[in-house]
Amino acid sequence: MPKNIMVTGGAGFIGSHLVDAYLNEGYKVVVVDDLSTGKRDNINSRAQFYETDIMSPDIEDIFIEEKIDLVSHHAAQASAQRSINDPTLDAKINIIGTINLLESCRRHDVEKFIFSSSVATYGDQQVFPADETHPQRPVNPYGIAKLSAEQYVRLYFDQLGLDYTIFRYANVYGPRQDPFGEGGVVAVFSQKMDAGEQPLINGDGTQTRDFIYVADIVRANLLATSGEVVGEYNLSTGKETSVLSLFNEIKAITKSQVEPKYGPYKKGDQERSVIDNSKAMSNLGWAPMTDIEKGLMETVNFFKEKINI
Repeated sequence: MPKNIMVTGGAGFIGSHLVDAYLNEGYKVVVVDDLSTGKRDNINSRAQFYETDIMSPDIEDIFIEEKIDLVSHHAAQASAQRSINDPTLDAKINIIGTINLLESCRRHDVEKFIFSSSVATYGDQQVFPADETHPQRPVNPYGIAKLSAEQYVRLYFDQLGLDYTIFRYANVYGPRQDPFGEGGVVAVFSQKMDAGEQPLINGDGTQTRDFIYVADIVRANLLATSGEVVGEYNLSTGKETSVLSLFNEIKAITKSQVEPKYGPYKKGDQERSVIDNSKAMSNLGWAPMTDIEKGLMETVNFFKEKINI
């Protein structure tokens, strides 16, 4: 059982929730985040924090100082649109940054590496929902980089015996998600409607996503940390929700009066996305427990409180 856990991206949306959960389970947690997108306010005061880039050689010193047993790698350039605009930066962070961490794991006998990958590695799906055997043909540089990083993680297992779990996340949402810039659509809609502003729907709103609540993602990571689980696992609800349906759900919760406003499709956007979670359910003993109505209510309430502060 690992004692000292490094969470990269631990000041970010998913990473900060995971840090809280690890600390509540009694682990010592080391947060590595350069705060380029993460927020200092998200960092649990009980965690040891290093404001460091995952590509920095200083990472090595952290492994030595903190005697890391397990790495949960959530630091990333996470915007598909930004990856299209600047694929070089995306590759540096998501590929080179991952290799830098894996090399430190190799040199310091780390027990396990948990990698947060993405549904984006599948690209345009041929099967709905897609399981882990679905061809991986990404349609943007972000998906390509995540797929490349997956292959490096498997290489370090095959050649060096570094245990790993790869989680391919569907569209994660919940409190602390950034509603600005390239934030997730749930966060964007929630923040804008709570503030009485008009959100924009890219395309006609019929495109679908598999929206999964952040607490369900955290539970899967805890199970992988404490168990002997090696392999690739989809984390999802296995259900499709259209963007327009999502808009209407959030509109009802916020009691907003705004009507849908449509804009152009985003380049590299997928029409349908939904992935199968049965492998995680059978091998991990995990299942999503938060339906979208409850998850959206929790998310909207979070943004409502922030607006009222």
